[in-house]
Amino acid sequence: MRNLFLKSIMTSGLLLLGTAAYSQDRDRDRGDRDRDEERYHRDDRGAQWWQGRMFERVRADLDHIQAVTIPFSGDQYRLNKVKQELNELQAKMAENRYDQGPLEDVISAMQRVVSDNHLSGRDREMLNDDLNRLRSFREHHDGYR
Repeated sequence: MRNLFLKSIMTSGLLLLGTAAYSQDRDRDRGDRDRDEERYHRDDRGAQWWQGRMFERVRADLDHIQAVTIPFSGDQYRLNKVKQELNELQAKMAENRYDQGPLEDVISAMQRVVSDNHLSGRDREMLNDDLNRLRSFREHHDGYR
């Protein structure tokens, strides 16, 4: 009986230590993620940043947001949809076939992300900037080549 009691206490102690260690590790990961988030938003996003790489930049923003979004959620589904539409648009653009339909699909899917996803204010602002650039591309696509 006494051995059973000692084993119970030892097991409880190990579980308690493991939980504390996991908590500290999780907090450290959260701190790293917060620093990465801050660093990402500090980048200068002027005209030079966008020049000749608009679709890559939009994809980088989507990847950034996807990294901080809860997995297996509607938010992830909407982000995947935008990336799928963006891939289709880029494939057409790589073949030098501009088609407004796929661009409209990207804009529409991204608008749903901005409207419906749980985003920080900075991430929502960043995606709105991306949307404005895509809309400008729609109006003046000949000047982007």
